[in-house]
Amino acid sequence: MVHRFTLTTPLYYVNDKPHIGSVYTTLAADAMARWRRLQGDQVCLITGCDEHGLKIQRSAAAAGVPARDYVDRMAGHFAALWQRIGISHDRFVRTSAPRHQRLVHEFYERVRSNGHIRLGQQQGWYCVACEEFKDAAGEDGGTPRCAIHDRPLEWRDEENLFFCLSHFQQPIAQLVARESFVGPASRRREVQRFVEAGLRDFSISRVDLPWGIPVPHQPGHTFYVWFDALLGYITALGDPDGLQDLTTALAGGWPAQLHLIGKDILRFHAVYWPAMLLAADLPLPERVFGHGFLTREGRKMGKTLGNTLDPETLFAKVGVEPVRWYLLRDIQFGEDGDIQQKRFLDLVNNDLANTIGNLVNRTVSMSHRWFADCVPPEGEPEDASLHPLAPVATATTARVRQCFAQQDLQGAAMAALALAEAVNGYLSEQAPWSAIKDSSRRDAVAAVLYGVLEATRLVGLCLQPLVPELSNRLLIQLGCEPLDSRHGLPPGAWEQLVRWGGLPHGQPLPEASPLMVRLELDGDL
Repeated sequence: MVHRFTLTTPLYYVNDKPHIGSVYTTLAADAMARWRRLQGDQVCLITGCDEHGLKIQRSAAAAGVPARDYVDRMAGHFAALWQRIGISHDRFVRTSAPRHQRLVHEFYERVRSNGHIRLGQQQGWYCVACEEFKDAAGEDGGTPRCAIHDRPLEWRDEENLFFCLSHFQQPIAQLVARESFVGPASRRREVQRFVEAGLRDFSISRVDLPWGIPVPHQPGHTFYVWFDALLGYITALGDPDGLQDLTTALAGGWPAQLHLIGKDILRFHAVYWPAMLLAADLPLPERVFGHGFLTREGRKMGKTLGNTLDPETLFAKVGVEPVRWYLLRDIQFGEDGDIQQKRFLDLVNNDLANTIGNLVNRTVSMSHRWFADCVPPEGEPEDASLHPLAPVATATTARVRQCFAQQDLQGAAMAALALAEAVNGYLSEQAPWSAIKDSSRRDAVAAVLYGVLEATRLVGLCLQPLVPELSNRLLIQLGCEPLDSRHGLPPGAWEQLVRWGGLPHGQPLPEASPLMVRLELDGDL
């Protein structure tokens, strides 16, 4: 049976070009989507752009262009970068699209008719960068600043429409108490504390803000960007070329199984969004996972500090696979991470070029030299499943499955790497280069090399969602077909593929070549 699996990145705010944080979330989502496709699931990976709001209106004005032209250009940067780095998204949604506006209007009317919208006065300090009102007071009566952006807040006093979040205190409290709904556990506790403090109605409209979706029957009001943007996940599921309504969009794969987001927008996805869905009598997403922030060499990144890491420049310097490996292998997904240049080079070179690359190169070279350019026979023992590496490899594939189920990308990467290290250790211990000198031990050498090649094949399979291009180069070196994790496998095929003994003896081996060239950098990342 084919299972649907819908997962999302945030819809990225297009006030500027993509930054390394956007790349991190998207690479993680891509790895998870590839994993689910390999399990035979019908996956829909949604990404896209959040294109309304005051911050964008001001950014466009500062650039001297109309807001429409500005968001078109910025959305183009995101789409081009995802294509450049091989992101396997199925839908790219833009909230400025007419079909999204129609869906927002339908959703709003449903919520309003259910009695969860009211008119009221909004007074408070507003962060334009966060697009959010803040509970804040300035020092000595002065203007308070946003703790995230370190910018002055703006005072607002205007008539707005409000979503009655307070109507959903009990169901949201019950929802966030479920261990499975918010991850990791530290994020769930944050959300629980927020909910326990009492849910307050929040403004869902703005006045005198032309760059937004107009509110029906409310002249001068446009929708608050978050009320609009969250619905983009549902818009994305509709037919881009057909009629767009809630019913057809929902049938395209809602509810989502997983929202991947940064921790700064956790409240919107784990509290506001499910309450909005409840207000419209719609199903809730299964899980919201909030990852941490990235710093660089121990410092927060920012233009004023001059230490931002431009993704396009980074990929041009080092390539896609090293960045994928470093971000997914070195940072515990869910926690904050620090990008360090020396560690980047050390991990990429030691893990990919040395541990995995040299393992493939020397094992294929020995098989070429001693066994007629082919995978050796199983030799002794005759049952390949009795090979000492077989239980290690089987445990590794089980561990990788467990890690992906828990959004533990680092754990999956470390499991694959640990298997490669174990295979290297076994190879050094057996020293086939010495044993082959004794003709009576040829069968034993064959068994050693077969096991090493087979375990290496399983390393390559486990790496596929994380570093797909490197994984396929490895598989090709073993004479195997590359995997297509963009489109996936039939249900049950993965279990067959990772079963020990899948590498046929006598299979021709291509000439050994470096799996990955060691990285050397002139200057900074």
